[in-house]
Amino acid sequence: MQSFLYFCHPNKGTNTMLDRLQIVKQRFDEISDLIIQPDVISDQKRYVQLNQEYKGLKALAEKRDEYVLLMANIDEANEIISDGSDAEMVEMAKMQLDEAKQRLPELEDEIKFMLIPKDPEDAKNVMVEVRAGTGGDEASIFAGDLFRMYTKYCEGRGWRTSVVDMNEGTSGGFKEVIFEVTGEDVYGTLKFEAGVHRVQRVPQTETQGRVHTSAATVMVLPEAEEFDVQIDMNDVRVDFFCSSGPGGQSVNTTKSAVRLTHIPTGLVAQCQDQKSQHKNKDKALTVLRSRLYEMELAKKQEEDASKRTSQVSSGDRSAKIRTYNYAQGRVTDHRIGLTLYDLGNIMNGDIQKIVDELQLVNNTEKLKEASEVF
Repeated sequence: MQSFLYFCHPNKGTNTMLDRLQIVKQRFDEISDLIIQPDVISDQKRYVQLNQEYKGLKALAEKRDEYVLLMANIDEANEIISDGSDAEMVEMAKMQLDEAKQRLPELEDEIKFMLIPKDPEDAKNVMVEVRAGTGGDEASIFAGDLFRMYTKYCEGRGWRTSVVDMNEGTSGGFKEVIFEVTGEDVYGTLKFEAGVHRVQRVPQTETQGRVHTSAATVMVLPEAEEFDVQIDMNDVRVDFFCSSGPGGQSVNTTKSAVRLTHIPTGLVAQCQDQKSQHKNKDKALTVLRSRLYEMELAKKQEEDASKRTSQVSSGDRSAKIRTYNYAQGRVTDHRIGLTLYDLGNIMNGDIQKIVDELQLVNNTEKLKEASEVF
C-alpha cells in the first residue's frame, strides 16, 4: 500500500487543509475506479494493496466531505451576518457559525491524526511467538499465562486464533507456543507487545514463599503473503516427524508434523497442530515466510530508528517492556511509564487500556514529526 506521505507533504503553494484533502479525494476517486478494472482484479498483489489503500482513504474522504460542508456553512453564515437585512436569519446564522467554529478545531485535529503516514503492515494478520525465558518452570507457566491473556484479548476483539506449534513445559505452560491471529488491523494493534515481559510472584513450584522474577519473550510477526516473500523451495529442507505431547510422548504414530529449514538463513519453522501432513506443511511455510519477512522489516525498523527515537518501537526483541507484579496487583509498561493496578483483569485479556496508551504515544510522536506540514 502506498504511503500517505504523498499528501502529508504537499508541494509548495498547497498549504491549506482543504488542499491536502483535495489530493486525498483525487487519489480516492482514482483507486475507486482502479479496483473495478479487470486487469487490476486479476493481479492479486496489486488488488490487495489497492484495497488496503482504499479502506484507509475512504474514512479520510468522508472527513473531507464533512470539512467541505462545514467550511461552506461558515461562509454562508458570514454572508448572512454581513448582509444584516433579516434579523431572524442573522440570529440563526450566528448560531450556525458558533456551532461550526466549535466543531472546526475538533475536526481538523481528527484529520491531522488520520493524515499521519500509515504503516502498511498494520492491516496484516500476525504470527505471535511466546517463549519462556529465564526462570525455569515458572517462566514456562508465565508464557502460558501470556498465551491465555492474548487469546482472551483476541476473542474479545472478534479475532480468530489458531495454534501453529507448541512445546509444553514440564510443570505447565509452554516452553514455546506459536499461534496465528486473523482479523482487522491485527498487527497495528499487537505490534507493540513484542519484547521481554517479566513477572514477579511466588511461583507455584516455590515452597518457601519467596518472590521470583521470571521472563518470557513475545514476538509479533506480520503474516507475509506469498507475493511479499518469494521462497525457492530448493533452498528449504523438509523433515517429517511424529507429533509429540508433553514430555515427548508420541500423540500419533504417523509422520504428520513438518519442520522446514531455510538453508540460506538457517531459519526453522515447524507445525504439528494439524492432523494432515499437507496442512502442517502449509502452516509451517506461512511461519517461515513471516519470519523471513520480519527479518527484512527489522532492518527497515533499525534504519528508521536511527533517524528518530521512539518510545514504543516494535523492533527491539531484547528490550524489557513490561512487568507484572502479583504481590502489588500491578502491571507497569516501562516504555511509557504506565502503571495499572488491575492485574487480574489484564491477565484475563483486558489489555485494551495498555494498547490504547501505546498507540496514543506512537501517534503523538508521528504527529509531532509531521507538524510542520500542518
